[in-house]
Amino acid sequence: MERVGIKTLKNRLSEYVRAAAAGRTVLVTDRGRVVAELIAPRASPDAPHDEQKLGELMQLGLLSPAKEEPWQPVPSRRPTTTLDELLRDLDDSRASR
Repeated sequence: MERVGIKTLKNRLSEYVRAAAAGRTVLVTDRGRVVAELIAPRASPDAPHDEQKLGELMQLGLLSPAKEEPWQPVPSRRPTTTLDELLRDLDDSRASR
């Protein structure tokens, strides 16, 4: 949990909102007294069950949101070997038993 004064929160709001979205709780203080909490949003009651469970896990700090946006394509992988080479190596290793 982080504690932040109102003036600092105002000056660095985006940073603290990102921290709350990442699952951390930010306590907002006014003259040393906690007056509010910034937390990740809870799932709405009419949300699907799995979405509600994910929200609960985020609230407990057991789960954090993905760092990559879900719509970004997964980088393509180049094969390190051809299928023929792989099968030949497999046959060689079986023959040496």
